[in-house]
Amino acid sequence: MRNTRELVERYFASWNEKNPAARRVAIDEIWDENATYLDPMGLAKGRDAVDTTIATLQSQFPDFAFSLAGTVDAHHNVARFSWEFGPVAGFSVAVINDNDQITAVFGFLDNL
Repeated sequence: MRNTRELVERYFASWNEKNPAARRVAIDEIWDENATYLDPMGLAKGRDAVDTTIATLQSQFPDFAFSLAGTVDAHHNVARFSWEFGPVAGFSVAVINDNDQITAVFGFLDNL
């Protein structure tokens, strides 16, 4: 992993990107083609499903944006980071491949 914090910041930028074409470019750059996203609300497999998940969340909560809450803790090919989304807080664990792309994200909710 070259710069894990930068990758996590780009990850959040993709979740916050409202322009569908720009969001898809970001997803294609930082997510592995067969990536998995899993949180208590659902499961997305592959870039198309990740894009749909982000678009759905944005339509449900148009005034909220993700932000990093604290530092990024990383070792080997795994990163852990806390985040905020409006009044919701949580943390995620990301698995990163040798191409510095996300292969899996597991999200947890701390506060609803």
